Amino acid sequence: MRSERDVPELNRRRFLTAGVAFGVSGWAMAQSPAAAAMSATGAASAEAFGVRPNAAGDQSRAFSAMLEQASSSDQPIFLPPGTYLVSGILLPRSTRLMGIEGATRLVPAGDGPIFRGDDIGALHLAGLTFDGAHRWFSGGANALLDLRGVEALDIASCAVVNSGRSGIALERASGRIRRTRIEHAADIGIFSVDAGTLDIAGNDVRHCANGGILVHRSAHGADGTRVTGNRIAHIRADQGGTGQFGNGINVYRAGDVSISGNHVSACAFSAIRSNGGSNLQVIGNQCLHSGETAIYSEFSFEGAVIANNIVDGAANGVSIVNFNEGGRLATCTGNLVRNLSKTGPYETGAPGFGTGITVEADCTATGNVIENAPTYGMHLGWGPFLRNVAATGNVIRRSGTGIAVSVVEGSGSAVISDNVISESERGAIVGYRWADAATGELANGSASGFAHLTVAGNQISEAPDTLSPE
Repeated sequence: MRSERDVPELNRRRFLTAGVAFGVSGWAMAQSPAAAAMSATGAASAEAFGVRPNAAGDQSRAFSAMLEQASSSDQPIFLPPGTYLVSGILLPRSTRLMGIEGATRLVPAGDGPIFRGDDIGALHLAGLTFDGAHRWFSGGANALLDLRGVEALDIASCAVVNSGRSGIALERASGRIRRTRIEHAADIGIFSVDAGTLDIAGNDVRHCANGGILVHRSAHGADGTRVTGNRIAHIRADQGGTGQFGNGINVYRAGDVSISGNHVSACAFSAIRSNGGSNLQVIGNQCLHSGETAIYSEFSFEGAVIANNIVDGAANGVSIVNFNEGGRLATCTGNLVRNLSKTGPYETGAPGFGTGITVEADCTATGNVIENAPTYGMHLGWGPFLRNVAATGNVIRRSGTGIAVSVVEGSGSAVISDNVISESERGAIVGYRWADAATGELANGSASGFAHLTVAGNQISEAPDTLSPE
């Protein structure tokens, strides 16, 4: 073994010299994040193009010229910390723009959006704050970032706040929006129409007037957007309506959309609402304190998987409905639904609010746990709109009626088996004609009078649970 004194002095000096150099370099980079960012990316400073932070006047013309010049060579541009007054910047074919997160701010110099663009090849934005200062803008623009036809979009670690309209509006965009904060938009947080391959992941969307994240198409068709791991809260419905606005995540006519791992709370209507979205996946989301139905798959859809979600606090829990409009084909499994209310955001006809899970056609509802549903724990069918439904292996505790199933003439088949139902005030399993109870308790074998129903193997307990901690 060699001793310390055997280490050559030259090697020791090299080590000490290298350590000092590393320390000085590290100190310099820590003192100058702007220099570090430029060095790491090879970006040119905006100041080299005459665009300076905290300049008193409108820099829109110089800013546009800078982007045009950089676009011709795909040159990344770094914006040093500070405030830049710009409006209506028409983005060139290629834009790669970055700043220091929380310190580089773009603020409108006048009316209109900050950035707009059509037929963009590549748009990369990182570390920028777009602050609309609550200014309304004219000229047909929909958002602070109003973008159409983007082939490669990457918005990362940005903030889009205080927009007088929406935060980010996309049409025919492919790419991703990630780790970005959208807050205090006077309309929608993120609004995508006719997406290509789009990921909306890990964002924070809060305090928007009419919607959080919207994935729409101009006509029914495949979309494939993935909405994952976002936090969405405090979404209002300032434009009113009965569900068109006020949703945390909203899908409209967009197929093959995946919604997973999101935390959605305090929305005026639904946490997650899909209208006409086929091959929908809604998996592993937390939906808290929804004003109306927490998770909705409705109208003309074919195919929905709604699984392993938590719903705590809503007017209704999960609704997979509108067979009359062609809504069909779904699985509803492993969801925890509780603490529902008969009070909703508008007056409605019977049966009203307060239902845990509603399904209508070609659907299995299996392995769900429902507690405190004052109207129905589960609701199977509506009038004749019931076909091929299996409600098996569910646990329903503390409900008005445990399971309400349609017995209207023309109703299709339903299997209700192996459920555990306790403390249902108006019966465990009851047949309904529309909103009116039409049978007595069906769990005791009296369902034999209805050829379309199979009721078997259910465990019913009307006595309070003596082991309950309440």
